[in-house]
Amino acid sequence: MATASESKTTLPADVKAILREGAERTDAALERLLPSVSQVPISIHGAMRHSVFAGGKRLRPVLVMEAARTIASSHGGRATPDGVEDVGAAIEMLHTYSLIHDDLPALDNDDLRRGKPTCHVAFGEAIAILAGDALQTLAYQTLANLKCEPERTVEIVGLVAAATGTVEGMIGGQVLDLEGEHTKPTAESVAAIHRAKTGALIRVSIVAGGVYAGARAEDTQRLTEFGTKAGLAFQIVDDVLDMTQDSEHLGKTAGKDVASDKATWPAVFGIERSRQDAARLIAEAFTVLEPYGAAAEGLKGVARYLVDRTH
Repeated sequence: MATASESKTTLPADVKAILREGAERTDAALERLLPSVSQVPISIHGAMRHSVFAGGKRLRPVLVMEAARTIASSHGGRATPDGVEDVGAAIEMLHTYSLIHDDLPALDNDDLRRGKPTCHVAFGEAIAILAGDALQTLAYQTLANLKCEPERTVEIVGLVAAATGTVEGMIGGQVLDLEGEHTKPTAESVAAIHRAKTGALIRVSIVAGGVYAGARAEDTQRLTEFGTKAGLAFQIVDDVLDMTQDSEHLGKTAGKDVASDKATWPAVFGIERSRQDAARLIAEAFTVLEPYGAAAEGLKGVARYLVDRTH
């Protein structure tokens, strides 16, 4: 099996198109949903937009859309269900809020995010905290107004809330990560942190997209397994990049994990084994999607990008 480092670095044209079109569709939704910078109070709306439109790759919203496309296509429906971009936009708001708070002096104390000054550097700590809070509440307001059946809306809200919460969710993972600093990491502790802190939001992006498109119980189970493996692979690659790339390529401060004694996959297994594990997880994830045949090619292409990326 080829390792991630041996994988092709040039994306196929169709995957490039999926990423580009998904990002454009997400940005249009975010532009529509976020208050303008002229809306009072202008300080917080400027801070929200500063972080949301700082150049993120929109991977989570793209996963939402591709999972929805997979389920809709396999069930004979529309290729991409109308309104699914709002699910992705809400999850991107939640992701951005977590980054704003994670960068604060009380947590990672970082000055650079996506190649730009972090929110608290540009707007001060108080406004940055409130901007993160505001993005979280706007995300759930957006989810409450989805254009799908009410029972699916309720299911998506519940899934997203759990994925961002304290039990096997993003906030719980952040706490484990914080408490794990300056301690010797183990395979079990690193896996627990990665599944929750980063993996949960990747997983729920995929599952929520499928639910929006009408996923049945067996679909949800497959998408959950696929998303769990893809989410862990994504974070393993992120750990490797932090150790092998410079800040200019990453768009954030490189080497922070090592400097903070973070619990990372390479810290336990080394860089080469980490690359191999990421490639193995994606291969296993692809097997889960075999029942969908060609309908899952876009979703698989984006997942492959998660481990092939260089920043």
